[in-house]
Amino acid sequence: MKFKAILFAAAVSVSTLAFAQETSQKKFGPPAGNAVVGDAYGAGVVSTSESKAITVDKLSKKLKKDNKKVEGVAVKGKVTDVCEKKGCWLTIQTEDNSQFFVKMKDYAFFVPTALKGKTVVLEGTAERKVTSIDEQKHYAEDAKKPQAEIDAITTPKEEIRFVANGIKVVN
Repeated sequence: MKFKAILFAAAVSVSTLAFAQETSQKKFGPPAGNAVVGDAYGAGVVSTSESKAITVDKLSKKLKKDNKKVEGVAVKGKVTDVCEKKGCWLTIQTEDNSQFFVKMKDYAFFVPTALKGKTVVLEGTAERKVTSIDEQKHYAEDAKKPQAEIDAITTPKEEIRFVANGIKVVN
């Protein structure tokens, strides 16, 4: 009988912690901040990487040449969107007016929504990947896109995906 009481108490404790964590995550939003020149997120970007940052177009060519993955690369680009829920991803505009997707390494840091429209240098790993329909819809929902736009996503998409170790606002 004692064992059942202990087991019941443990189950209640675990479920309470799970619900408390879920509640705190729902209240969590992107970090505050104005994303001014010089602000850094994550591991930051070393000045040598900043000065050697390549354009998105050069990154795309490098990915085609280097078998779809490039590690330890710095890329400079303009932020077009930031996750409204947590600041856990962003998109960078490409030269052909499309976008590429950036996630934060190990979900270790987030960026403020004020980063939209700013030019940044990203340091990390880039690769060409196929993004599933479900994943595309998930990110569209995070970005609070209209339902019609979300429903229009019907095919997987090959795109550049970047995992950032650090991000620095440069303009």
